[in-house]
Amino acid sequence: MSFTDSKRMRGMVPTDNAKSTLPLVTMGAVFAWLAVLVYASSNSIVTLLVDIGKANPVAAGRNAITYCNLLFLGSLISVIPMVFLFRKDWTRKNLDKLTRHDWGILTVSAFLSSALTPGLFFYALEHTTVTNVVLLGRIEPPLFLLATWLFLNEQLNPWAMWAGLVALIGAVLMIGMRGNGALFQFGTGEMATIAATLSFIASTIVTRVGLKGVPLGIFSIYRTVLGTALYFLLALYLFGPTHFQDLFAPVVLKWIWIYAIVVIIIGQFSWNLGLKYARSGDVSLATSFSPLAAIVIAITLLGEDPGPGLIPGGLIILLGIAIGQFGRRHSRIARRRASNEALEHEGKLNFKGA
Repeated sequence: MSFTDSKRMRGMVPTDNAKSTLPLVTMGAVFAWLAVLVYASSNSIVTLLVDIGKANPVAAGRNAITYCNLLFLGSLISVIPMVFLFRKDWTRKNLDKLTRHDWGILTVSAFLSSALTPGLFFYALEHTTVTNVVLLGRIEPPLFLLATWLFLNEQLNPWAMWAGLVALIGAVLMIGMRGNGALFQFGTGEMATIAATLSFIASTIVTRVGLKGVPLGIFSIYRTVLGTALYFLLALYLFGPTHFQDLFAPVVLKWIWIYAIVVIIIGQFSWNLGLKYARSGDVSLATSFSPLAAIVIAITLLGEDPGPGLIPGGLIILLGIAIGQFGRRHSRIARRRASNEALEHEGKLNFKGA
């Protein structure tokens, strides 16, 4: 047995299988960043589409492009490309492998990610600004890392945690510098934002568990179809049978494709692939960048004014991103150094024993 073979058996030299997983991790990080940029624009896109509906009312002056109509119809449309992309996953063999536990995870994920979370976020957008929704959502990165540590037994990355906390401080500074007690004003929109963020973290944890043993095609289609159905029933119960009466109005059908293609299809696919392959630290770092992107997009598309805290708060958020990036590089160097020291130590032992 050669020196290299002995090290590979001890796990000190990466095998070909271990090396082949590196591109998957890199791909996961790329998809996580893409999803964050798409989702950063989603709130502004939704609000802009609702404003278009207000400017083009239907019978009796109703706005047909409501938040509920966008979510429900956009989700239905997104199922069409899913069927073409993932039809090979829906085989009898794959379905027979799924246990009751798997179906339970899929069902919980469908309710959280495709019904409760978007419903709460859309409610928040109806009652507060996009900027407030974005900034209050900064509680998500550090809470996400804590959740993966507590429920998934993933190693808690201190650098990523510090990065998330620093970004949160920047968001708090942006809100606080508006004056007039903005930091302590919590209406229904702000409360819905926090509830939606917690629901999103829960759905993410369930998703990471569910994606480990379930084909992506089965997961995506089942979650979207069931979640959309649950949302439809919940909206009918809360708002009455006439709530979706303008669902197929021409103005809705004209503009729904922007939301369906950009936010749902590109966003969800990228996010699912990011969750499947990216490390929790990579996901947290990517999400730390989203407030700046979302605020810039809100300023560009909606003309919102984030207040005088934009520059100092934005710089602090950038500092948080830099801390996270430095932490990733430091961790890679530390792992490489530890591996080299182990190889050197093992080589000395073998030499003395020769």
